[in-house]
Amino acid sequence: MINSIIEAISVALNGAFGDRYEIHREEVKQGLKEPCFFIQCLNPSMEQFLGRRYFRESQFCIQYFPETDEIVKECHEVGENMYFCLEYITCQGDDRPIRGTKMHYELKDDVLNFFVNYDLFVYKAEDKPLMEELEIETDVKEGG
Repeated sequence: MINSIIEAISVALNGAFGDRYEIHREEVKQGLKEPCFFIQCLNPSMEQFLGRRYFRESQFCIQYFPETDEIVKECHEVGENMYFCLEYITCQGDDRPIRGTKMHYELKDDVLNFFVNYDLFVYKAEDKPLMEELEIETDVKEGG
């Protein structure tokens, strides 16, 4: 599920900022080309509710590495745009969007750190067969 949300975040960022920004899921050790985004999930958790219903909390940090010398200005522009482009995302194969909550950002060491939660309920599927075989014998009554 987390990988699906990361993919949906990538799609939303590409829609808002275009293809000129690289989006990374894994840490880049050398050769980071700016501008770019780095997406990671921080401390996901799951709590059981009734029966097979679970509540998952997933906080994401999307880091933006700016390219210009006007770092603060560029980061604020990108952060403001991220509020709207990440408000609703849709995972591939789902028909309903997930709403982002607890959005905020901060600038630290010339990098924008944007935080958003995608919290949702999930259901644990049962491995029971839905139906077994059934044989029926019937008689037709004659007459009128």
